[in-house]
Amino acid sequence: MRIESAEFVVSAVKRGSFPKDALPEVALIGRSNVGKSSLINTLLKAKGLAKTSSTPGKTRTINFYRVNGEFYFVDLPGFGYAEVPKRMLKSWEGMVDGYIEGREGLRGAIVILDARRTFGETEENLYDWLNGFGFPVVTVLTKTDKLKRGEVAEAARAYRKNPRAPHPVLFSAVTGEGRTELLKRIGEVIRPDVAG
Repeated sequence: MRIESAEFVVSAVKRGSFPKDALPEVALIGRSNVGKSSLINTLLKAKGLAKTSSTPGKTRTINFYRVNGEFYFVDLPGFGYAEVPKRMLKSWEGMVDGYIEGREGLRGAIVILDARRTFGETEENLYDWLNGFGFPVVTVLTKTDKLKRGEVAEAARAYRKNPRAPHPVLFSAVTGEGRTELLKRIGEVIRPDVAG
């Protein structure tokens, strides 16, 4: 897939404010400090399109980015909450579920994880919840530039053994590693009839 154009369309918190043009959508989900905005900017080659911040949790709305005039990246609010994960996860799920439930154009989700973190209970719950919707889920391990090559390989091996996330894409917004592969996987999610 080649990126020809990208534009921010709308920030929304309720279904009535979502785009109504029925284009295919791919949701991006990750912890609040995992680098979703940097990933979006790198994928779209549009520096500053998605706002980055040193403060986790910058994204508190559902942000729609129209790509090539053909589909949307949908940046969902990040999750993180170290202190009370179950209660806050419930709140986060409510907002995200309001987007996902009945969204006919939704083709799949990209789960963005920090390659330096281990796969824990929160991630297990997230995958189990997402898999219940029946659409494809692609896993991306970000910030690989912050690890030594051996550590990256070790992280990738650990995820490949995990039935919830067996084929992760290794990604770095700094070096551009994984951009081509991730765009290919996104293309397969959007247009499964022409995949391969």
